Amino acid sequence: MDAPHQFMTAAGADVVVIGAGMVGVACAYYAARAGLTVTVVDRGGVATGTTGAGEGNILVSDKPPGPELTLARHSVELWRELGDTLGGERIELEHKGGLVVAASPAEHAALRAFAASQRAAGVEAYEVPADELPDHEPHLARDLTGGVRYPQDMQVHPMLAAAHLLRAARVRVLTGTTVVGVRRDAAGAVRGVLTDRGPLPTTMVVNAAGVWAGEVAALAGVGLPILPRRGFVLVTEALPPLVRHKVYAAGYVANVGRSTGDLEVSPVVEGTRAGTILIGSTRERVGFDRTVPLPALRRLAAGAVRLFPVLGRVSAIRAYRGFRPYSPDHLPMIGADPRVPGLYHATGHEGAGIGLAPATGHAVAALLTGRLPDVDLRPFAPERHDVHL
Repeated sequence: MDAPHQFMTAAGADVVVIGAGMVGVACAYYAARAGLTVTVVDRGGVATGTTGAGEGNILVSDKPPGPELTLARHSVELWRELGDTLGGERIELEHKGGLVVAASPAEHAALRAFAASQRAAGVEAYEVPADELPDHEPHLARDLTGGVRYPQDMQVHPMLAAAHLLRAARVRVLTGTTVVGVRRDAAGAVRGVLTDRGPLPTTMVVNAAGVWAGEVAALAGVGLPILPRRGFVLVTEALPPLVRHKVYAAGYVANVGRSTGDLEVSPVVEGTRAGTILIGSTRERVGFDRTVPLPALRRLAAGAVRLFPVLGRVSAIRAYRGFRPYSPDHLPMIGADPRVPGLYHATGHEGAGIGLAPATGHAVAALLTGRLPDVDLRPFAPERHDVHL
């Protein structure tokens, strides 16, 4: 990998990927596997943005039937392949499964109906009666009304996964490099990327810049309505094994799909290899406000204790914050931009970027090489939100 701030020559590449988060890295990996020469550019480092502030969720449990669930199911298959290729232990890929629990009869009825619709779409979802919940999670609260178990849900260490995937891709990586322009020819097609370290000739650019994808799109002369949605995660002290699955309250699904900018809090609790427990999640649209509101953290802690009363005696050692790339209709933007020949987008995944990255990268690589993607990308067409600058 190139050292930051090293002088850059104008060596060209078939494709330049802007963004070294999980989505950008996946695009680079599959493009390289397809035989293309690839350069990855990021103004920070590998996985230092949204990817590094995530929990590593690989979920089908939170997605209703539709295009995103189809993408997620394909991604789960690809994550299994990547676990074999990269080494599941090296990237801490855990096939732990998910457990979604309900706290009231009405919530339980809604959860069961939701799971039934997912099963019809091919998802493995198994109802768990209230009296059997302790068999799956011994420390769960005893007054829950039931749950659904999702064995396809997984967890990965996002920074490790991004680093190992990029290493396996064997592509050129320019960190500490800011993209300042996109060069286009007289017909408007991409002919290169301009950076603060020099030009990069190319005829294909993948905009995988996450929450900054709108800024990158603007450099090419097009609008892309990506906004940051802030989220916090609490981290506990290291503990003996306590939580077996990724466990979350049924209300989490509704909060993911809401479009309000107000604070939404739904408890999501899971253990890590290090013994710490991650407690999420919050969502709010407050721009790039980096303050840490204590009321939000208190609500996170209270929600976790509601699910696992034993956590009331556990110390939280830190909290971290991330900004997720929010799309107005909650679907990512994946595909060629018809407004600028040679420009492709892979962004807007919000909190699902880790889970959906392989399927996104696989599909983008197909487009870059003139092949038909395995997943229908029409629902994710970037131009569906045509924004004029």
